[in-house]
Parts: sequence; C-alpha cells; structure tokens
Amino acid sequence: MAEPMLDGMEGGAVLADKAYDSNAIRATVKAARMKAVIPSSRSRKRPIRHDKALYRERNRIERCFNKLKHFRRLATRYDRRACHFLAFLCLAGAMLWMR
Repeated sequence: MAEPMLDGMEGGAVLADKAYDSNAIRATVKAARMKAVIPSSRSRKRPIRHDKALYRERNRIERCFNKLKHFRRLATRYDRRACHFLAFLCLAGAMLWMR
C-alpha cells in the first residue's frame, strides 16, 4: 500500500524503515523527485546508502504517533466520520502540546 499512498505526494524526502526497502518503492520516490531515506535490508547484496542524520529525525514522528495512541478514541478509531476524527486529532495534538 505504500506505492499508491506515495503517488501524488510532494516533499523533500521519504523517511521509512527497512520494511519499505524495495526497488518499486524507491522508484516511486525517485519519480516524485524526492529523496529516499530508507536503510537497506540485510538481504540486499549491495547496500544502498542513506542519510543517517535525517533518518534519526524519523524517531520524532514515531514518538508523536505513540503519544497519540494513548488517546483511546484515536487508537481504536471510534469516530465514524472523518471530520470528527480529525477534530479529535487536533484536540489531542493541542493537549499534548500544552503538557
């Protein structure tokens, strides 16, 4: 599902873990004129280099999602309407920011 999600996206780089290390995903990222910051999996014969400093920034995103999952309503997706889900996501983000 990563390739369809990346179609039409804009940005400077795509940060992903080793699970997304495939030639197809890398080609999709390159076609979108973005930089692939994906470490090579062990199964690659020749490892592909990545920006390690930029990859460390991915940890911030992971921690943010982890904190948002503490809100049960977000983790279990109780809201049926997207506008309600987005509204609570904004509220949860504001609550985390004020801590």
